[in-house]
Amino acid sequence: MTYTLIDGRKVSTDIKNEISQKVAERKALGRKIPHLAIILVGDDGASQTYVDNKVKSCKSVGFHYTMMRFADTISEEKLLKHIDHVNNDDDVDGFIVQLPLPPHISVEKITEKIRSDKDVDGFTNHNFGSIISKNPLLMPATPFGVMELLRRYNIDTEGKHAVVVGASRIAGAPLSMMLAEQGRATVTICHKFTKDLGSYTRSADILLVAVGKPGLITADMVKEGAVVIDIGTTRVEGPQYPKGWAIQGDVDFKAVAPKTSYITPTPGGVGPMTIASLLLNTLRATELQHP
Repeated sequence: MTYTLIDGRKVSTDIKNEISQKVAERKALGRKIPHLAIILVGDDGASQTYVDNKVKSCKSVGFHYTMMRFADTISEEKLLKHIDHVNNDDDVDGFIVQLPLPPHISVEKITEKIRSDKDVDGFTNHNFGSIISKNPLLMPATPFGVMELLRRYNIDTEGKHAVVVGASRIAGAPLSMMLAEQGRATVTICHKFTKDLGSYTRSADILLVAVGKPGLITADMVKEGAVVIDIGTTRVEGPQYPKGWAIQGDVDFKAVAPKTSYITPTPGGVGPMTIASLLLNTLRATELQHP
């Protein structure tokens, strides 16, 4: 079977171009330019890379941005005060606290402290719960990106059997809700406690995997003609890689791709869409707060 590669880099570039146009229009009309604030705690290498990419993307679409860096020794109480300050800053339309956080700081406490109309990661309970409403608010960025890929590639989800492997709050859980509510799909959720995973994945018209376990999905676990969306990203080290490491997805791409109708690569599939979705959420937050 000849498959179509779902190009997240191209789609994210298209989205950034659309956002740039809207920012230019707002500027011409004298309206507020979107302003994203980013809080980074500690010096985790991967987090620094993600943040650098977000800053670069803000620049590319004409957003204003503020970087706030804190040592990993900052107390939870002090970090909460900084979040209060950003919540009350009318010039900031959206902000994110880059995860992971040091062990002594509660992710739940920090997330829930963020004002929901500025929560452009879509992590607060208010935004998360709105997924199943008729008027969803700011959507969790990664699943929002997946839904946008499906939409832009005209992949029909209505009435299809979607199997989501992975039930995390960041990806799998909200994605399953979006597929059911907005995509009108029939959804099965699998996770690390699921027995005989292949018996579920083989029945999927659309298989979406977000576990972080390289090569979890093999060719015998996918039915002919399925749409496969690989959300997992893991840095794998070894002498066989030119850089000494490589980014791998949860799907054994080479073996699985020939059986599919559509498939995302890793890297270059879902990854770029997460930042594009973050930018879309920031623009929307600005439009809601400053029409």
